[in-house]
Amino acid sequence: MDGFAARIRASLQQRHEANLYRQRLTLGSAQGPLVALDGREYLNFCSNDYLGLANHPRVIEALCAGARQYGAGSGASHLVCGHSEPHQQLEIALAELTGRQRALLFSSGYAANCGALTALLKSGDHVFEDRLNHASLLDGGRFSGARFRRFAHNDPADLARKMATAGGNRLVVVDGVFSMDGDCAPLQPLAALCQRESAWLMVDDAHGIGVLGESGAGSVAAAGLDSVQVPVLMATLGKALGTAGAFVAGDGELIEYLIQEARQYIYTTAIPPAVAAATLASLALLREEGWRREHLAALIARFRQGAGELGLPLMPSTTAIQPLPVEDAARATALSERLRRRGLLIGAIRPPTVPTSRLRITLTAAHSMAQVEQLLEVLAAEWVARQ
Repeated sequence: MDGFAARIRASLQQRHEANLYRQRLTLGSAQGPLVALDGREYLNFCSNDYLGLANHPRVIEALCAGARQYGAGSGASHLVCGHSEPHQQLEIALAELTGRQRALLFSSGYAANCGALTALLKSGDHVFEDRLNHASLLDGGRFSGARFRRFAHNDPADLARKMATAGGNRLVVVDGVFSMDGDCAPLQPLAALCQRESAWLMVDDAHGIGVLGESGAGSVAAAGLDSVQVPVLMATLGKALGTAGAFVAGDGELIEYLIQEARQYIYTTAIPPAVAAATLASLALLREEGWRREHLAALIARFRQGAGELGLPLMPSTTAIQPLPVEDAARATALSERLRRRGLLIGAIRPPTVPTSRLRITLTAAHSMAQVEQLLEVLAAEWVARQ
């Protein structure tokens, strides 16, 4: 056996033995609180469709209308001939939502983070990242060639100690809402520290945009911060907004610089114009239907109350992401499988994605209070009864 084949086989075998093997689900239905899998209906608590917009009739119709007018694909990168009117309208709308001068669309959150970080940072610069940042932020920092340092999770004091020994251009990078723990970054003290140190702050708000803040503008707006305090804001469109893609928002010079320098923007085919049209419909629903955020908040509060009554050791999250720690990967996998047999889809998240295994329970505005009660009832049977 040649070296590559041997490496591949050994890696796969090791993952199986450690209960870390990843497997895909193949759904036979649209996203929603109820989904079809292998001919059976399941109550879905592992989707990031936080506002329940991925299958909304207005979003679907906007997608179809966009496809009828602009076709199924964009045909080229934004800088060749792939930038269409819906792209332009969406960038303007996203800039308005986030209170920034301009926004720039990317094909994915991974591309947006790597593109922004590798364009902004150069050799000799310093980038400081929260230890629990998303993999795309960590990779972008490493790829950039800058001096890369991680600080203790949500610990501005540790960040300050590390920044004290670094000169030159300094960029601090955090998630607004951490995707696996569900907690929020302490953005106000981080922003104040960056202001004192003449450093820039970049926030990845993939899990905050659309959900947090009075208008759904995200965690930065919820913290009362502006574009001066947070010069670089990234967020995705495929979670609360229910479509696909991502964007970076900032002042006009930053966006123009990324257009010229971000390789993940320059050398990638633009998202289909129809997807941009669908996202414009999502943004309209975000403005018109504030009840979605209110209902989601009520579901989160009820779930946490019920979990507390059951003695479930939830992590301290007030967002739609409600992680339930499990001591090892084997038990997390087994518990996820038992819940599936009882009709619930809840993913088991294991190392190396997270330092400790957990069930990642996510709530959406499309869930009903009765479905949350059903979730608590099944967890009581499958978790509490086995303690």
